[in-house]
Amino acid sequence: MAHESIHKQLGEDFIKSIPFFAGLAPDEVKSVEKLVFRKHFSRDQVVLFEEDTSQYMYIVLSGKVRVVQMSSEGKERILAIHKRGGYFGELSLFDGKTSPATVIAMEEAEIGLLSKGDFDMLVLKNEKILFQLLSALCMRLRESWQMIMMLSFSDAEERVRSVLKSMSKLHGIKDQRGVLVSLKLTHKDIANYASVSRETVTRIMNKFSKNGEIEILDKRYILLKPTFQKK
Repeated sequence: MAHESIHKQLGEDFIKSIPFFAGLAPDEVKSVEKLVFRKHFSRDQVVLFEEDTSQYMYIVLSGKVRVVQMSSEGKERILAIHKRGGYFGELSLFDGKTSPATVIAMEEAEIGLLSKGDFDMLVLKNEKILFQLLSALCMRLRESWQMIMMLSFSDAEERVRSVLKSMSKLHGIKDQRGVLVSLKLTHKDIANYASVSRETVTRIMNKFSKNGEIEILDKRYILLKPTFQKK
């Protein structure tokens, strides 16, 4: 059972790392901090059900969550992964519709909740937040287009390659070796993203590794080498 914790200081840098709070003045950041309360979730615990009508915006304070859609057979298809500083649920606050997906904790996670009333107050009184929010919604739309494009590939290898490229854009860290995906992804995670079997992902990842396109670091971190990026 998730439990609520008292309001704690999140820190100005953390608040301003969230895109639509980036332009806030220090006193405005403090106002936001006072409005956010925390909940703790265990690994594999549901944070938000697909059929729920969200009354909150959710901010990942620690840990990671996956956004999934469930098939009629109960199989997950991952739509997105959010780590510290990520957020979700903001769309439902505008139209009052149910969430389009279920959100599940991938590991121990602490989530900050901002109520619809407080969210509306912040947006309506601050044009900077409204402008940044529109930009964030455009980013969400581009991510959806990328997902549609990836699913249009009939070839499993192209799907897996597309997932890794998308992860590198969202969570990549560039260095002299290439781009390191800063998420620990299992073959099952990648399979659920690409809508292929885990065995297929294992075969394709082994091929990429053998060809020198990728390297697996610390068991799960994936390094995409320059040769991978060129294909």
